[in-house]
Amino acid sequence: MTNSAERPIQESRTGNDRGYAFVVYALYALGFFTVITTVIGLIIAHVKASTASGVWLSHFQFQIRTFWIGLVYFVAGFALLYFYIGFLIVLWWTIWTLVRIIKGAILLHDERPIAKPTSWLFG
Repeated sequence: MTNSAERPIQESRTGNDRGYAFVVYALYALGFFTVITTVIGLIIAHVKASTASGVWLSHFQFQIRTFWIGLVYFVAGFALLYFYIGFLIVLWWTIWTLVRIIKGAILLHDERPIAKPTSWLFG
């Protein structure tokens, strides 16, 4: 009897992690228009990564990694705009970030983990 009572709690928890992961992807996408949503998404991903496991943990790690590597690309590109190469770096950052957001959201929808969540390229 105790096992059947505990099972819905565990299922709702993993469903909750899935919802948070979707929210982070959405906040990252909105981050192209408002920077603060990306920072909020990063905070959520860090908080949830400490309690998540399995599929959901891979997504939170992927999201955290996307933020930090993306920040490096963006800062480098912005700093080099004067030399015109910065435009190419910012363009790369935009495409790279969109690919990671879309790929992550699709895999999350299918309830599949990110294969290599700490990969720097596409994961």
